[in-house]
Amino acid sequence: MGVRTVWPLLLVVLCSACSTRTDAPAKAPQIPTILAPTTVVKTPVMVDRELPQDCESIVPVEVVDQKLGRQLGGATRGIIGIKEPSLGRTGKIDCYYGLGDRQPLTASPLVIGLSTYTDEATAKGRVTESVDAERREGGSVAEVDVGKVKASVVGTSAERLLIGSLGKTTFVVRMKAGTLPDDQVGAVMAGLAQQSMTPVEDA
Repeated sequence: MGVRTVWPLLLVVLCSACSTRTDAPAKAPQIPTILAPTTVVKTPVMVDRELPQDCESIVPVEVVDQKLGRQLGGATRGIIGIKEPSLGRTGKIDCYYGLGDRQPLTASPLVIGLSTYTDEATAKGRVTESVDAERREGGSVAEVDVGKVKASVVGTSAERLLIGSLGKTTFVVRMKAGTLPDDQVGAVMAGLAQQSMTPVEDA
């Protein structure tokens, strides 16, 4: 009697084991990776450029307004300078921005100029001479970065002057005192100088 009772129970257990199935764990859904859009910021690349023949090729008016943070207004006038062999100067152009009707060049609140010289040493020498002359006249002199080169910022009662060189070319930015707050002048002038040494098509 005991044997007959055990066999059915054993069969039930075995069949239960046969019917038990182990399912593989469900895979977690894949979460797509979202890549943030990449913004490319193009920094002006300064070069010892050929001397431009017009002011829009040096610093366009819209770039001047952007750097200043406001519209300067007025007209822009370019003056092509003469060669001066005694100074080693081979070319010169000055751009006068923000001129009103019939105003003289001296009324311009912003002047940006480039000059080329026979060689790099002569260009550097002209910068040194100009800075030393301003210092002798009582101007304050500080150093500022213009791209990867060093330049000098001279402060006088009438204007702020940034002057430096790259290769055979010197760059000058003159701004009348009061055009911008003093704590902004150095950075804005450095940006304008860097742009002046950057071909417009590369800007």
